[in-house]
Amino acid sequence: MTEPATRQLEGRVALVTGAAAGIGRGIALVLASRGAAVAVSDMNLDGARSVATEIEAAGGRAYALVGNVADAESMVATAGEIVRREGRIDICVANAGVPGAAGYEDRSSYTQEDWNVVLDVNLRGMVNTIDAVVHHMKERRSGKIVTIASQAGRTPHGAVVFHEAMFPYVVSKAAAIQLTHLTATRLAPYNINVNAVCPGILWTAMWDKVARSQQQANPELQALSPREVFDRGVRQRTPLGRPQTPEDIGKAVAFLVSDDASEITGQALNVNGGAVMN
Repeated sequence: MTEPATRQLEGRVALVTGAAAGIGRGIALVLASRGAAVAVSDMNLDGARSVATEIEAAGGRAYALVGNVADAESMVATAGEIVRREGRIDICVANAGVPGAAGYEDRSSYTQEDWNVVLDVNLRGMVNTIDAVVHHMKERRSGKIVTIASQAGRTPHGAVVFHEAMFPYVVSKAAAIQLTHLTATRLAPYNINVNAVCPGILWTAMWDKVARSQQQANPELQALSPREVFDRGVRQRTPLGRPQTPEDIGKAVAFLVSDDASEITGQALNVNGGAVMN
């Protein structure tokens, strides 16, 4: 008999990066609710502690760790601390990401700093996170890795904001999908599954800035509030007519790291209400 979904991750140990808020918080909450012990990793330690406290208050197990994905040594230290505490890492969710350098939402075009920051966090940070855990998983010949990409990485039309200030972000998410394919091929002989989740449109603090960036490129939107810009985009682009939530992304991740997905690897799963269908 299949184990109930609510207990499928009992006894597993998970690392979630960028988990102090937004999608990362949603993923951490869902994994914990299904039985996993969650290392809530973020540069914002106070935010990570808040999420860990929230998980424990709900009866789960979690703790906060500082983790800078752009720094390979920081991620090695984070993974090492988890192994020291738990003896293993079963699940790694490379979620940490940024849409641009500080102030990008007020620019109509990208800067060199946007490219540097976005690629350091969204791409090199993903590589650093995976590299930090993979030897632990290889030793045990078992593991689940999920990268958080975006529907924007599928096609330019998947980028809700298609103007130059968002180019680095869109390119980084396309690279995340290809990194997932390559890593899945490399790690398959070690019984390690590697998949991506491509979120659609979610109202988060990051999307508030995305909406402001969209207003820079579209004068007809400047009379709207950021939330109104967001809601307009949902209506125009999503067949199901509703936004996604961080918990929706968490549920997709929970499936991919469960035993039910043991034969799924190298895939990029859209969770976007049908906004992009490929």
